[in-house]
Amino acid sequence: LLDPVVAGEEPPSGVPRVRRRAAFRGAAQELAVHPVGSEVPVDPTALQTQGLRDGKAVLVPDLAAASDWRGMNPVFAERVLGAGLGSLIAVPMRARGTVLGIASFWRRGEFHPDDVSSAEELVARAAVCVDNARRYTREHALAFALQRSLLPAELPEQNAVYAAYRYLPAEAGVGGDWFDVIALPGARVALVVGDVVGHGLQAAATMGRLRTAVHNFAALDLPPDELITYLDELVTRLDQDDPAASETAPVTGATMLYAVHDPTTGRCHMACAGHPPPARVHPDGTVDLVPVPPNLPLGLGNSPFETYTVDLADETRLVLYTDGLVESREQAIDTGLDRLTAVLAGTGRSCEQTCTEVIDALLPSPQQDDIALLVAATRRLAPDRVAQWDVTDDPAAVAPARAACMRQMTAWGIGDDLFAAELILSELITNAIRYGDPPITVRLLYDRYLTCEVSDTSHNAPHLRHAATLDEGGRGLFLIAQLADRWGTRYTPDGKTVWAEQLLTVNRRPSS
Repeated sequence: LLDPVVAGEEPPSGVPRVRRRAAFRGAAQELAVHPVGSEVPVDPTALQTQGLRDGKAVLVPDLAAASDWRGMNPVFAERVLGAGLGSLIAVPMRARGTVLGIASFWRRGEFHPDDVSSAEELVARAAVCVDNARRYTREHALAFALQRSLLPAELPEQNAVYAAYRYLPAEAGVGGDWFDVIALPGARVALVVGDVVGHGLQAAATMGRLRTAVHNFAALDLPPDELITYLDELVTRLDQDDPAASETAPVTGATMLYAVHDPTTGRCHMACAGHPPPARVHPDGTVDLVPVPPNLPLGLGNSPFETYTVDLADETRLVLYTDGLVESREQAIDTGLDRLTAVLAGTGRSCEQTCTEVIDALLPSPQQDDIALLVAATRRLAPDRVAQWDVTDDPAAVAPARAACMRQMTAWGIGDDLFAAELILSELITNAIRYGDPPITVRLLYDRYLTCEVSDTSHNAPHLRHAATLDEGGRGLFLIAQLADRWGTRYTPDGKTVWAEQLLTVNRRPSS
């Protein structure tokens, strides 16, 4: 076969420089100068090369009498004649008008012209199979490259959990499994694992679209049940917009688990769409499955989703995974879950060690489906890194609240960032007093970022606007946007929280 064909690529135009021996079988096995898998240089003077060039079969009825088949390899020619081989048919392998390689038939007796048509028919059928395999290999390589590019290259820097992961593509074809760790404001983190139905390019592309959508919805700080509801609507639209899906049953569908962990309270909010439940390894080494309501998979339409809330102790390990780890044709999912909890039991293991032991114990053979595994050990933010005050609904309360915050930040040893933090706090508190509803609460979080949060019971969202030259107001949020690394609003059942994050000077990387 031509070398690019073996790799699943398109055959080159013209006569190639190298072929690769793909198969060899016959009574004279010792004649294989080039073993299977090795490169075979193309001899431009050989008669077989003419067949590659012209795309036509070549018949040499008497090898001993003819010389044009010998080319530049007299040693091989002598071995052929010494083994008693007397005739040759060389047939180019063609599929869809493209030459993929060449098949050579050697015989101790004599080939006749009528044998050429039989050889051509046999090679034509083989060429179709080779071309199908080549196209499948190419599609698999493209799907694998696409999937790898869409999965996270590395986990984000955050202190809410210690995390490790494993991703193993299926042996037969790339699927749509994915995982994610998303840093959220307020020192929180979102843990995501999902599984798109099917395999191949479509599943990988759908996975990329869903993963991007999860990031966008997470940026809006939506509760888990609302986020999954929006994803459900998105998957439903993907089916409706797909012409192929409109003619047959919908082909798009996915399961997903989305969890948000808050290290300040130890509380974790989870929502699920038809996905296996996460495993929880308690600090004492006992294991259970978190009873998240399973709900229906994404794409079934108008299904209500529920959020499950659980309090997690410090150093609790959450294990999120896709069904390829615990379910196969040979193993029911209940059996797989029992094996998973048995492997997870015990203490003293890091997240990396947990991933390794789980994969070693549960990896099915053969692996028929993708496997995504995410292990996260929770951590609590120390109480002395959180400060909170109630502020009265009075403009005169801005200065005392700001002064209290400055004293707290000085106690934390934050010196270089005090000026910007003071301006941000002043604007946030002033906006809450002017446009929000009491009660008003100020909270400071000191982690990788210094987070300033101001909460009130109004649902009116602040909007950044550009003040005109003579306007007396309208520059508060503009200042916050310039001074903070990130800022935004999240809604709560009691109102809203406007937050701003500053990456502290000691945590900033030096600019290149």
